[in-house]
Amino acid sequence: MKSLPAVALIAFSALATAHAACPYPKGPDSIPDGNTAKLEDMLATQKLVKQFDTDIGAYQTCLETEHNEALAKDGDKLTEDQKKERLRVLATKQNAAADEAQAVANRFNDQVKVYREKNKKP
Repeated sequence: MKSLPAVALIAFSALATAHAACPYPKGPDSIPDGNTAKLEDMLATQKLVKQFDTDIGAYQTCLETEHNEALAKDGDKLTEDQKKERLRVLATKQNAAADEAQAVANRFNDQVKVYREKNKKP
């Protein structure tokens, strides 16, 4: 069942990357295993996770700016239903990006807990 949300995120990622004006950010390639990782690995990944979160925020802002500019340019030609649909698509893309950033942060935090437990001093 865990693969279904991942597939949805990949699908939304693909949709998001289709538009070059707001490129979808790349997250960390992997999260170190807290059982075997060194402190340096955990700290390096922490920086990547934080950067990914920042990049997701910039991506969401870019989408909103793009949306607002399109409405300013062509909004008078759109029906209310078309405007609502564009807003729904914007929200879907932004929410999918936020969900992915949260999933990456959760996976990292889980491994931090494992690392801390393994390296706990008696």
